[in-house]
Amino acid sequence: MSTPFSTDDYFATQRPPPGLEEKAARVDEFVKRWGEVKGKRVVLVTSGGTTVPLESNTVRFLDNFSAGTRGATSAEYFLSSNYAVIFLHRLHSLRPFSRHYSHSLNPFLDLLQIVPSSPSKQEESQIIVPKQHVTKLLPILQAYNKSQTEGTLLSIDFQTINEYLWLLRRISASLSPLGRRGMFYLAAAVSDFFLPEEKMAEHKIQSSQGTLSLEMDQVPKVLKPLVQEWTPEGYIVSFKLETDQSLLVPKSRAALSRYGHQMVIGNTLKKRKYEVVFVERSPSSHSIILPSSNTQSNLTTSSLLVAQSKLAIESTPDTYLEFPTPASFSGAETPPLSPEQETKEFHETWVRLEERDGESMPGFGEIEIESLIVAELQIRHDRWIRAAVV
Repeated sequence: MSTPFSTDDYFATQRPPPGLEEKAARVDEFVKRWGEVKGKRVVLVTSGGTTVPLESNTVRFLDNFSAGTRGATSAEYFLSSNYAVIFLHRLHSLRPFSRHYSHSLNPFLDLLQIVPSSPSKQEESQIIVPKQHVTKLLPILQAYNKSQTEGTLLSIDFQTINEYLWLLRRISASLSPLGRRGMFYLAAAVSDFFLPEEKMAEHKIQSSQGTLSLEMDQVPKVLKPLVQEWTPEGYIVSFKLETDQSLLVPKSRAALSRYGHQMVIGNTLKKRKYEVVFVERSPSSHSIILPSSNTQSNLTTSSLLVAQSKLAIESTPDTYLEFPTPASFSGAETPPLSPEQETKEFHETWVRLEERDGESMPGFGEIEIESLIVAELQIRHDRWIRAAVV
């Protein structure tokens, strides 16, 4: 069994991907521009899954389950909360704004209609958006155009685990001078195992060889150097996905204790679209529950979020508002921590929408859980920034 890679070993032995410096230069320019704006916050949102190539000339690879929904959706809400956003995403995964009209959900061509001028002048025909689609499309297009005009969204793509790790390290170096104004929202589904270059076949693995056996190495945990070395003042949020509800809180606590960052957002595979838990170090706890659509109120989604944000901001700086804990979690006991973890204080904040029928992507105008996540993170990030001011 091979010796596990440390972070230093990984970057010393695995070559940087092509195009790294060109992408890094774009990030440097973006961060420099917004770093000069007083009080402007910049967030790195990572999104989508990483691949693990099995050959140098890649035909086959292992992939992670992720369409990038959480990251793309959250990026929109960070933009609307006045963040500048670096969107580090898997190539061809969902992206902010265009996610509402993916190839499989609400195909964009279905929104368009051809209006011919005359049979003899087909080239002068016009393409229009029928009125019934304008209500949903217009605010999305307006938000997209705003981000493009103001230059608040920078998209950087990756595909392999190697590309992701090198880019994460390089972007962290760019964001480090921002200090506490920088946030890391690490929503990408990062591979746990990889094939080092020296173990990788050069050409396509032939099926004529019969069975295939692979010994893969563990991907080094870069969260620790990210927190302790690369950007020690950044506000860092990681994610924990589990299929077993009973493991969610204890494993999230363990990650927080091990790496020392600010928050773990835990979610289970089946409930990830309408329930998450914030795990952090703090003496208080509460729950937030909102319906998944605003059918019981004539308030718009944005109005609901603004109202919620104002309530939280107007509370005292060192406490959160108290909300009733749902009966389904009342009295629930978190499995005991290890002795090492018992020296830390944790609390959990459950954020929920009502369950929705089916797994379809929410339409514009409905409340999405990412809007609540970002609203809560903005409050905590503001508090983190203020805490540095003596």
